[in-house]
Amino acid sequence: MGSFFKDCGCARSSRCPHPYTIRFRNGAGRQSEEGGFATQDDAIERLTQIYTEKKRTAPTVAEARRELGQLTVAEYAKQWRLRQRRMTAYSTGEHVDSAINVHIVPRIGSRKLITVTPMAVERFLDELEADGVGRGHQVNIFRILKTILKDAYDKGAMAEDPVKGVQEPEYVREKVVIPTLDYLKQALTVAGEDLALEIAMMAGCGLRNGEARAVNINNLVADDVYRVHEQIHSNTHRPAKLKHRKAGEFREVPLPRSVREAIERYESKHGATREGYLLRGPSGYYTEPMERRRVHTLFGKLPVVEGMGMYGFRHYFASNALGNGIPITDVAEWMGHKSIEETYRTYRHLMPGSITKAARILDAGLWETA
Repeated sequence: MGSFFKDCGCARSSRCPHPYTIRFRNGAGRQSEEGGFATQDDAIERLTQIYTEKKRTAPTVAEARRELGQLTVAEYAKQWRLRQRRMTAYSTGEHVDSAINVHIVPRIGSRKLITVTPMAVERFLDELEADGVGRGHQVNIFRILKTILKDAYDKGAMAEDPVKGVQEPEYVREKVVIPTLDYLKQALTVAGEDLALEIAMMAGCGLRNGEARAVNINNLVADDVYRVHEQIHSNTHRPAKLKHRKAGEFREVPLPRSVREAIERYESKHGATREGYLLRGPSGYYTEPMERRRVHTLFGKLPVVEGMGMYGFRHYFASNALGNGIPITDVAEWMGHKSIEETYRTYRHLMPGSITKAARILDAGLWETA
């Protein structure tokens, strides 16, 4: 069937960290070698795959598959990325590029496709965990790697599914920490003017951080309506489309009187750019690094609340809306969630009395009990 060996020359090669190489005869009868196998089991598994493939597949097809399988994960990921024409530069595409370049290529990029087994993918996930990558981020990275490897598998680079049986990392949603009204008022008082306006947009209109940084006087489409159509992207520091939306799409959210007045006061004092942006920096836009420095100062002046951060002010919007009986369907639309399930999973605890209340209402319409 073939053989496996090491070329390292170490005295105890069976225990050294160098990879194994396998030698076999390909579909055309020529002697071939493949390297990069971490363990004897990996080498034997690959030899078994080659033998099975030779029995089932025409020689020319098998040879073409092996040629594709000689590409490294990094090489194939680059080819795969070029074929993803529907990804945008500012959103999905940038996140995919980051996952590939920062996490996938450094950890598993040098492996040839034919050496990628479920165990190799499991080790990749173990490394993410050991390096302290957050669970939510692990899920996204794994999904991208899985898509790339599945694409290679479908094109015949591997004889067996490289992610078969590999379980996706379990993402446990962090506890939502919501500030009180007194905490919100104190934050608005001690924050600088720029950060205070961002907080007002998040707590009053439910905007994400990047959307609040893009606050624009031209977005006041009515006395009580604010139109959200872009964000200042955290990586490019430039205006970009909204999350979960196509370019050009927007959503309209309620504009409380107090928030409108805060916008108008800021414009009256500081003016706006030609395009209508209020918050700005040396590059023209108010960016996340600028916000980060001011946030550190802000929370140093506020009471310590475990888990509290800027996103808590957006949570306050949801709490305020749901606590005052506004339908969750409306809240989901205003907050720009991908689906109402996301809103429900995040904020269901804000409606603790809904089942009890429903039972009481339903009971009133039923028969009297003895």
